[in-house]
Amino acid sequence: MQSSTMDKAKTPTIIRELNFGEALQEAQLQTMESDKSVMVIGEGVADPKSIFRTTEGLVERFGPDRVTEMPLAENGMTGVCIGLSINGFRPILVHQRIDFALLSLDQIINNAAKLHYVFDGKVTVPLVVRMLIGRGWGQGPQHAQSLQSIFAHIPGLKVVMPTTPYDAKGMLNSAIKDNNPVMFIEHRWLYNLKGDVPKEPYLVPLDKANVVRKGRDITIATYSHMTIEAIAAAKELAKHGVEVEIIDMRCVRPIDIDPVLASVKNSGLLLVLDTGWASCGVSSEIMARTAESAFQHLKKPPKRITLPDFPAPTAKSLTDDYYPDAETIVQGVVSLVDDEQKLPSKKICEAVRRTSLRDIPNPAYVGPF
Repeated sequence: MQSSTMDKAKTPTIIRELNFGEALQEAQLQTMESDKSVMVIGEGVADPKSIFRTTEGLVERFGPDRVTEMPLAENGMTGVCIGLSINGFRPILVHQRIDFALLSLDQIINNAAKLHYVFDGKVTVPLVVRMLIGRGWGQGPQHAQSLQSIFAHIPGLKVVMPTTPYDAKGMLNSAIKDNNPVMFIEHRWLYNLKGDVPKEPYLVPLDKANVVRKGRDITIATYSHMTIEAIAAAKELAKHGVEVEIIDMRCVRPIDIDPVLASVKNSGLLLVLDTGWASCGVSSEIMARTAESAFQHLKKPPKRITLPDFPAPTAKSLTDDYYPDAETIVQGVVSLVDDEQKLPSKKICEAVRRTSLRDIPNPAYVGPF
């Protein structure tokens, strides 16, 4: 997956291959070395497992005063981090599950998101909240939710969902430098995904989407792990003459809709992918903005692929009916383009069909467990 032209222009020359988790670890380590106001607080940040190795070695390097284990008091500790933020520190608050952040919504929504506004810009809250989403191994309805739309609804919060190791490091660097709160959402199936990452610190904007694959026939706007599934589907569809344009949206709030509108003006078809639910979700917002600004260019109503509106299952037997993947995306693309060119949908679906349950990472890339 390629970085955008704008990002490439700022890319230094020393590049190595890192996985997503290593890229996050490097971003935190480098910013903590260069800025003593940066600290990491969370459940498991100093644990030997180090949250998929994303905080590995930090407590040994910077000590427990700057890498601090958090008690099971999410709302209280979020308040502590907000207090640190408005007094000259730049804390990174880490939740091992986005579900745990629900216990701190009062602090995030009523304090972190609003202080800059209610104090007429005289107060800033440079707080990063790292939160993990994604399914896996029976984690179920209280540990596998994708709740980005909750945070995206709140003015005063930035909400981002990086996909690649390059974006993971660059966007975390940008989030730490931002003077107001950033909700930084990581899908656990991305941690072992590898890619080229510059050694030197660099920034990736928190308000720009990224066109990761060019195509003329249909536009896919997608987030996080669904981008990986979309690329797998697009590669197989290309063998049958369908060129898919894939836009990794990256940013949930603010949404960069311009690349989607530009693409739809060429393709006339839009498929939106999200890791969350359809009702009142991020996919709804993208479809609404496209309909408002590019309705005349749409050949058909947009479609979306999301989770069904039910809690996440624990039983493995239910996962195939719950989680979409590359095969689901192929079906969605075929349903939109098939009027113009008859496609062997069964054959294409068989080519991308996985042999493992959808609660286990696709064997095409390495999962975190």
